[in-house]
Amino acid sequence: MAISSRLIGGVLPLLLLLGFLTVSSEVKALEEARLGSIRVVFQLKYGDIEFGFYPEVAPITVKHILKLVKLGAYNSNHFFRVDRGFVAQVADVVGGREAPLNAEQREEGEKTIPGEFSKVKHVRGTLSMGRYSDPDSAASSFSMLLGNAPHLDGQVFEFNTLLAIDYPQYAVFGKVTKGYETLSKLEELPTRTEGIFVMPVERISIMSSYYYDLAEKIGGSTCEDEVTVLRRRLIQTSDLIEEQVSSREISVVRQEMC
Repeated sequence: MAISSRLIGGVLPLLLLLGFLTVSSEVKALEEARLGSIRVVFQLKYGDIEFGFYPEVAPITVKHILKLVKLGAYNSNHFFRVDRGFVAQVADVVGGREAPLNAEQREEGEKTIPGEFSKVKHVRGTLSMGRYSDPDSAASSFSMLLGNAPHLDGQVFEFNTLLAIDYPQYAVFGKVTKGYETLSKLEELPTRTEGIFVMPVERISIMSSYYYDLAEKIGGSTCEDEVTVLRRRLIQTSDLIEEQVSSREISVVRQEMC
């Protein structure tokens, strides 16, 4: 019994120390991940979702996703996966959109980017790139975390076995800044299971998207800022309408030819 007590007395402080270090490292990682000034808004029929980027954590990923947003590539795309308490995942723009891609959108959408893995934790609201087994296979699909998912960080310490378990790691590049109530609405929608994926029964479309820069508000009037954002929204909406009209015209021509 004396040996057991001594062993327990030695292990418990170690476990407490490891737990403290783990929490401290998570807090430090979150503090070091600073959001840039760009904000992107996805507009759904259930409400808007706004998010920002971590340009210092994942510069290549941020540049790639923002370019796709500016090109309007996410317009008419959808959330193909909604797993309550885990993730809401946006589909790849290549194959996920209802409207056809133009040449520039397709070129950017087909690019794969290197995995920019970091110590930033996968917690509720985190944006994380989707990928295949190849760590450098991320393209344009990404997830919005609906809960904490430490296994996506690459390694989880198991207190029961005192072992670190390795998992595939995913690249964090931003976080949701507004619209958590919209994400909650998505979690309440009916779903079906296909393989490992929990998917919504009905399509959750991204009707339109736009971006704005918080830095532009410095020294500028509120009215001018709103006009700038509105102009971007109108341009991207106009582009989407044009794409959808072109798609319908092509469909009509094909039907007439047949």
